[in-house]
Amino acid sequence: MDVNRRHLMGASAAGVAGALAMTPDAARAAPPASAFGRDASQYGVRPGSPDDQTRALQRAIDDAARAQMPLALPPGVYRTGMLRLSNGTQLVGVRGATRLVFTGGPSMLLGEGAGSIGLANLTLDGGGIKLPDRRGLVHCLAGRDIRVTDCEITGSGGNGIWLENVSGDIRGNIISKIAVTAITSFDAQGLLVSHNTISDTNDNGIEILRTSIGDDGTMVLDNRIEDIKAGPGGSGQYGNAINAFRAGNVIVRGNRIRNCDYSAVRGNSASNIQITGNSVSDVREVALYSEFSFEGAVIANNSVDGAALGVSVCNFNEGGRIAVVQGNIIRNLRPKRPIGTAPDDDAGIGIYVEADTSVTGNVIENAPSFGIVAGWGKYLRDVAITGNVIRNAFVGIGVSVMAGAGSALVNNNMISQAPRGAVVGLDHARPVTPDLSADGAQRFAQVVVGTNAVRR
Repeated sequence: MDVNRRHLMGASAAGVAGALAMTPDAARAAPPASAFGRDASQYGVRPGSPDDQTRALQRAIDDAARAQMPLALPPGVYRTGMLRLSNGTQLVGVRGATRLVFTGGPSMLLGEGAGSIGLANLTLDGGGIKLPDRRGLVHCLAGRDIRVTDCEITGSGGNGIWLENVSGDIRGNIISKIAVTAITSFDAQGLLVSHNTISDTNDNGIEILRTSIGDDGTMVLDNRIEDIKAGPGGSGQYGNAINAFRAGNVIVRGNRIRNCDYSAVRGNSASNIQITGNSVSDVREVALYSEFSFEGAVIANNSVDGAALGVSVCNFNEGGRIAVVQGNIIRNLRPKRPIGTAPDDDAGIGIYVEADTSVTGNVIENAPSFGIVAGWGKYLRDVAITGNVIRNAFVGIGVSVMAGAGSALVNNNMISQAPRGAVVGLDHARPVTPDLSADGAQRFAQVVVGTNAVRR
């Protein structure tokens, strides 16, 4: 114990000597550090001032970053234009009390080629001021370890957060009233988007995009996403809670998604996507989508209550293949898709698949058209439909029997209350055979109908 006491006394003496040795000019030049780092008010930044604080804030940000210290912003409102974030910038506020109000510019916070940036406990209010195309209120390009945590971002006249070639963590933020998309990432280098609350956006909720097809690996976990509009219209580019485009190996897990004009999760040319454990309600097109040029999709253990189509794994004509659709609960399907989709796109379907896919262990209820559909014309190959429960669907399971269609196995399913038939052959979306599960029914070489439990 004596040794520790001597060490403490020695450290105290050294500290006093250091303070006495500091020149008066040096003492005045270095603003004091608060418990959180440098205090912005020491640089002439005035919370609550009606004046624009851009110049004072920029000076404080630059000085704190050079010193490798956080910059603490006390409670209050700060009016500011664009602020540049250099390497190591750490801005820390008081959650719900430190508010930056945008006065105009391409973005509010801009990082270009800067890494180790942290934004925490800030409210960023865009004031509805229109931003240029492809800009965010927070805009970071080519940075490593970018962290935006526990912030509120509201009223952006463009995107909320825009990232390009970035790695990092976007976590625990509240993002609302966004004119375009809440979070957009291009060509991520290792990104986690988790535990955010996103609402009232005009284009999409979260976009994980790449300039060309390739590995991405972004993880989109445990977010709450609601009230997503397809403001620009289109046939599915907008109105999605989560959209992965050309981005391989993306994981979308554990999200709560409600009230979207189009899809809850849309993977377009996104190979090896995993869509698991999400809770979805009240979406107006395909709830969970894997489409166009992809290989590999796992869509498992999700619940969907209210959509035009529960799960779609499609576009074998463009190379879309290999999927597992397992353990989902899908119910209360809508009879129509939104205006703007192709007129021959059916609705009221629980699960739709085309190629090299296992559909197993799903429960589907209240499907105005089909519980499960396999194939579109000749676009069907190696689909197994086993162990599913389908209740109250006009047709239980529809399988393409067109010339050129590949093979399908339909076995060990429970199908009840399917007035047009438990298993029916299709010409595209049109039933063309009697119930293939009935005794003595017509047989097709490529369709194996095994033992299914049918209650008529």
